[in-house]
Amino acid sequence: MNNDNNTIYGFDVNLICEFFLNTKRQGPGSPDVTLKALSFIDNLSDTAQIADIGCGTGGQTMVLAQNVSGTIIGLDFFSGCIDKFNLDALKLNLQNRVKGIVGSMDNLPFEKESLDLIWSEGAIYNIGFERGINEWRDYLKPDGYIAVSESSWFTEERPAEIHDFWMQEYQEIDTIPVKVAQMQRAGYLPVASFVLPEKCWTEHYYQPLIEARKLMLEKYPHNETVKKLIEFQHLEEALYNKYKSFYGYVFYIGKKI
Repeated sequence: MNNDNNTIYGFDVNLICEFFLNTKRQGPGSPDVTLKALSFIDNLSDTAQIADIGCGTGGQTMVLAQNVSGTIIGLDFFSGCIDKFNLDALKLNLQNRVKGIVGSMDNLPFEKESLDLIWSEGAIYNIGFERGINEWRDYLKPDGYIAVSESSWFTEERPAEIHDFWMQEYQEIDTIPVKVAQMQRAGYLPVASFVLPEKCWTEHYYQPLIEARKLMLEKYPHNETVKKLIEFQHLEEALYNKYKSFYGYVFYIGKKI
């Protein structure tokens, strides 16, 4: 799951981004989970400065914007996602305080200690959890918050098939205690961590992919890369259904100290 060479899972990143333009969320999550994570964060006034890093098309960002009164900047490297992000902000009449910009999460365009909250759902893996929470800390004000969702092991041991799959795709996956300890070492007070419910995968991620696949196959009926991407998604879903008791997404919330 590395886009250093313009690939994710070995697939062209532009093709993946185009695919996910047809979905509200680009990874497991739900409005309820976004609001639950938000409930652990206090002191967000109407002057709060918030950044959603790796925002995608902004499904979770719009939920945030409808429940906090500060200014939100969504950042993603794919311009197509940002175009849809800004269009949705306009449709929801949020354009005066919600804006999407094209940028890289490993070179944030913010002033140091300027943000009250950094948010990132299912995206920090692109530069790695530990690197992300360490580098992004510089942009938070004292007592600012970070809230990220990250793939994590639920057990110390797991079947070889799912272990090998994740070691190939994202070697930084680890247990919840390890992730919490990494957050503490990075200079945060760990405020909360919780496992995303199964419906975040089934209802809010895998189900919408069905229509997205249909649209891509209609547009690229003879594209072997598109077919392989869809085959990979089917594999990923099958592995989740088989091994969901061993891993999933976890929200981690920390306060800069």
